[in-house]
Amino acid sequence: MVSVSAKSKTHRTAIARGRIVLPDAIFSLLRSHSFSKGDVLTVSRLSGINAAKQTGYLIPLCHPLNLDHVHVDLKLNEETNAVEIEAKVECEGKTGVEMEALTAVSLAALTVFDMCKSAGKGMVIEEIRLIEKSGGKSGYWRAEEEN
Repeated sequence: MVSVSAKSKTHRTAIARGRIVLPDAIFSLLRSHSFSKGDVLTVSRLSGINAAKQTGYLIPLCHPLNLDHVHVDLKLNEETNAVEIEAKVECEGKTGVEMEALTAVSLAALTVFDMCKSAGKGMVIEEIRLIEKSGGKSGYWRAEEEN
């Protein structure tokens, strides 16, 4: 791991987004809460939160962090048959929380896939990316808006 011992603690935040696109039949089942494994969105939200907390153990050379706040939100997008996922992670620390936010989104999407795969395998996880981060030496950064 890279040493962060000389760095000062600052308030760190990161927001990541992604989505999983579902075929019509699977999206319809999800919308009607018809999966035997349970409430897909709630379980996936919890999976994302847990993933953020475990990032330092999942990604080699990523520092384990004491997170102050993790929020994962999943919303159905009727126009695109997608589950839109956003994660916001915060801590007071010496290194950023970008990986924690990205991991939260990734595992939430994978959990949607796992819980819905009995209805078909044609789901696509896409566009997982960092939206913004703040704190640390580099300060604030925000992704360019999509056209």
